[in-house]
Amino acid sequence: MTPTAKTCDIGQMAQSDNALRAKAALERVCSGADVGSAARYYSPTFVDHVNDLQFRGLEGAQQSVDMYKSVLSNLEVRVEEQVIDGDRVTSRFVVTGTNHGRHVRFNGITISRFENGFIVEDWSVVDTLALVRQLGTWRSVLMGVKQWRLLAGKR
Repeated sequence: MTPTAKTCDIGQMAQSDNALRAKAALERVCSGADVGSAARYYSPTFVDHVNDLQFRGLEGAQQSVDMYKSVLSNLEVRVEEQVIDGDRVTSRFVVTGTNHGRHVRFNGITISRFENGFIVEDWSVVDTLALVRQLGTWRSVLMGVKQWRLLAGKR
């Protein structure tokens, strides 16, 4: 074996697969680019904790994406960095989009827990203060009202 070659056991390969799946889930599903592929990444019993909100199942994943897409057109989620620890993958990401002609960019972190190759639980925190600062007072109030209506209609 050359000095730069690395060995990889089955556990490391599974962890690497989990990181790739977490990245694809954020960049494809959570961005709204391919919400229909959610079942490829998320368990049917998936629980999504986003800031103070909670969504359940594949339908919950759709609701979470709908919430962000109702606020931001051209929504994009780009994973910048990942850390793997056992059955969990932490992803640091950047969200970009447009709200009433104003381009915004803010950061977030998601910890994804895996079972049998699927994400069963996510804990996400996004920098909503940065979003509010970029949108300004009136756009932020309108965004809040829009999100409240969307969430109230789903209950």
